[in-house]
Amino acid sequence: MFIGHYAPALAMAAHPKAPRLGTLFVAAQLVDFGFFTLVMTGAERMRISPGLTAMNPMDLYHMPWTHSLLGSLVWAAGFALLLYFLTRHRTAAIIGAGVVLSHWFLDLLVHAPDLTLAGGPPKLGLGLWNHPAIEMPLELLITFGALGYYLASTRPVRGKGKAALAVLIVLLLAFQGFNWFAPPPTEFDMSIPVMGLLAFTLLTGAAAWLATTRTRKGVL
Repeated sequence: MFIGHYAPALAMAAHPKAPRLGTLFVAAQLVDFGFFTLVMTGAERMRISPGLTAMNPMDLYHMPWTHSLLGSLVWAAGFALLLYFLTRHRTAAIIGAGVVLSHWFLDLLVHAPDLTLAGGPPKLGLGLWNHPAIEMPLELLITFGALGYYLASTRPVRGKGKAALAVLIVLLLAFQGFNWFAPPPTEFDMSIPVMGLLAFTLLTGAAAWLATTRTRKGVL
């Protein structure tokens, strides 16, 4: 799951008390921002195991701080506290926390068993990465279905937003296409977390730009 993680952000951005779309894009990938950062420090670890799943050779064998359910709850609570401190809006904080936590449950659908409840056994994952004919259309459907819902629930500000929307769509498709169809890595190196962090940052920037060009319907 890559761009599918943004589906909850896009859907919840239509809520009248939700944080801005760019903020929710950070929430959607917050635990992966954390994971790749911790991988670069050695606190969490991954390796390349060709054939691990049909779609993804990344063996995420040690990630208790980000991809355990308990760890995800801590990240979600921290994000909610930060949002509440900055906005004093309880609903916005709850929505942000929910989007952070959604990451773990979406990963549960696709990962080989590597997720945990609290950092130790059992390892969990339903393994849809072994079933591309199911996973690929599902990821596109939830992502662009949520984007359509966001667009239907908002309106452009003075006709603006076509460029921002086009950039976001192109980036979503380009990064997902690279994730699916680029030659898989044969061994781990630091370019993997760096590229992941760069992709998340660019998508967040595009979402933040789009949000500046749209307003929720009924809002002048």
